[in-house]
Amino acid sequence: MRSDDRRKTLNPSAYLALVEALTAIFWNKKPFQTYVRAMLKNHSEILPRLDFTATKREVSGQLVELLRANEARYLDLTVALMLDIAAMETFPNLASQVDADDMVAKAQAAVAELKRWTAKQREVMAEHEEHAATIAQSARKAQDGRVFAQAHDDLRQRFLVMHTATNPHKRGTEFEGFINELFVLYDLEPRASYVMEHEQIDGAFAFDTDHYVLEAKWWKDAIGRRELDVFKANIERKGKNTLGLYISMNGFTSDAVAVYSFSTPFITMDGLDFMAVLEQRIRLDELIRRKKRHASETGHCSLPVAKILSETD
Repeated sequence: MRSDDRRKTLNPSAYLALVEALTAIFWNKKPFQTYVRAMLKNHSEILPRLDFTATKREVSGQLVELLRANEARYLDLTVALMLDIAAMETFPNLASQVDADDMVAKAQAAVAELKRWTAKQREVMAEHEEHAATIAQSARKAQDGRVFAQAHDDLRQRFLVMHTATNPHKRGTEFEGFINELFVLYDLEPRASYVMEHEQIDGAFAFDTDHYVLEAKWWKDAIGRRELDVFKANIERKGKNTLGLYISMNGFTSDAVAVYSFSTPFITMDGLDFMAVLEQRIRLDELIRRKKRHASETGHCSLPVAKILSETD
């Protein structure tokens, strides 16, 4: 940085506006922390000095004080934060809250005030805008990765809790939402509504230009041949280009798998498959892709996730 650059500092009021806006744009601590950590991706030395057990306002104040005290070093980062927040038009975390309208209004006001100060500081902002854009882009990629990982962890916790359920119908209802959210996470376009019968979930989704009929059961026992025969007939009624995915949390009987080991219109998943996905040992889309390829090459409906993972080790 040139000596004349160092003399160009941000107005203290701009820093105050940053504290207010950073505090207002999130309600829950988890997305707030995810955002801050992503923006500080290339300045990890700051993170240990932030107490994320404190309130959002306290953490925001701690961060801004650190940035202000070391302005020459962190001006690019400060500008990146200010410009990124000033450009925000929607607030998904606030929109999901009970008092969403009031919260969003307060966030919009705080962001507008920050935007007003970024305009006043146009000369300083202009000199750092290009680098700030790079920081923000890198942060968004990091944030997306953290959000994706957090979504997996949340679903994994729900999956483990479902294992302890004693009410089959309640578990079936929760399983419906679980599958929907997991498939949405991977952009598999699951059908929004399912027809429930005991613990059965019938639906559909799209993947790699293919359309799949989906059936899922969480029964105490493994699924047998009769259920797979019914599923096969259901797929065939949908059309010759339709494929199927049969999910059974407790697996399938050996005789059922044997019948569909030479020719099959569907692939299968069990509880072990789900755990591997939720622990991020394999992506759901990659798992489905590998199972489909195996079925196409061998005619076999089943490919254990353990075998896939052993081949990639």
